[in-house]
Amino acid sequence: MIPVDEALAAVLSLAPAPQPQDCALADALGRVLLEPAVSRMTQPPFDAAAMDGYALRSADLPGPLRVVGEAAAGRGWSGDAAAGTALRIFTGAPVPPGFDRVVMQEHVTRDGDAITVAADATGPHIRPRGNDFAQGDTLPAGRRLAPADLGLLAAMNLPRVTVARPPRVAVIAGGDELVPPGTDPGDGQIISSNDIAVAALARQAGAEVRIMPLARDTEASLRAVFADAADADVIVTIGGASVGDHDLVGRVAADLGMDRAFYKVRMRPGKPLMAGRLADGAVMLGLPGNPVSAMVCATLFLRPLLDRMQGQDGGPDLRHGILGRDLPAEGDRQHYLRATLQHGPDGAVVTPFPDQDSARLALMAQADALLVRPPGDPARQRGAPVRYLPLRQG
Repeated sequence: MIPVDEALAAVLSLAPAPQPQDCALADALGRVLLEPAVSRMTQPPFDAAAMDGYALRSADLPGPLRVVGEAAAGRGWSGDAAAGTALRIFTGAPVPPGFDRVVMQEHVTRDGDAITVAADATGPHIRPRGNDFAQGDTLPAGRRLAPADLGLLAAMNLPRVTVARPPRVAVIAGGDELVPPGTDPGDGQIISSNDIAVAALARQAGAEVRIMPLARDTEASLRAVFADAADADVIVTIGGASVGDHDLVGRVAADLGMDRAFYKVRMRPGKPLMAGRLADGAVMLGLPGNPVSAMVCATLFLRPLLDRMQGQDGGPDLRHGILGRDLPAEGDRQHYLRATLQHGPDGAVVTPFPDQDSARLALMAQADALLVRPPGDPARQRGAPVRYLPLRQG
């Protein structure tokens, strides 16, 4: 068995370089920006009014001033900012050169074309040209694009961006006992849930995912499913052997020319984990068949692998928190405990469930985080500092 950090480094070393893809901005949500996006615009492109009111010269206050025109967003005014004049102006309108202040309409008294400005008027209420960003400014590569990013890129006048091509992932669950959701299971059969959950995690990481037909516990069946997944960048197997940890999967993968990086990791849950590269170049990740073990291993290894393949760091999102209940000493494997999070004034309180049975999916669905305990971690009392991995986005 190898340590978790060593296993993760080995998995990340298998990641191929990100592949660039030209993408319409409207379709880029959740994609990873692979090349810096360079603005074609300065925003705002002119000095703009930040309030509805009157543009004027500070030197002419408090007036009276003569109103000589009107400007609105998309409809500027081309006159001269002469001494003693003011311009009726609305939010977003260009402020003509010479006017250095916009006074809110609430601070102005108007009589016909004449205005007087109150002594307590604030200002200048002008957004200077380039106050947001300038032509040539960049949004750096490596970020997964959020809605606000798309808005910024649109304002930069960029209709298309270069993003990482989504990794193609094939998820293969195996076992004679498995039947698809919606089936009435017979004696000794169970519903296949791991492939659904792992595929969802991969999609959440930006991958294009296919859930392959369930493989039976024969080499012929498994080979046929592998052949159907031949165009995948990453093949993820889950279980697939009734007699032991990845016995069947390991044999078939070896026959397909897999260069195995490791087999078994010093962790719980999830010790029987396998990774390597097939002869056709695809990365293979063999997850355990236990439901919680499969999800924990997918969180720790598959998600970082997919991030790395899209140009992101791929490191674990470890955070610091406070233990919510007493825990006994840990064993010789790194332990990932399902836990809830509560955010208080002193930080995140991480409370692991008393029951850590690795077959209980209901507890995995309730968990907000995985509490990380290193091998040989001594007994800890409530309030002790701990590290955790968040499971929920946001």
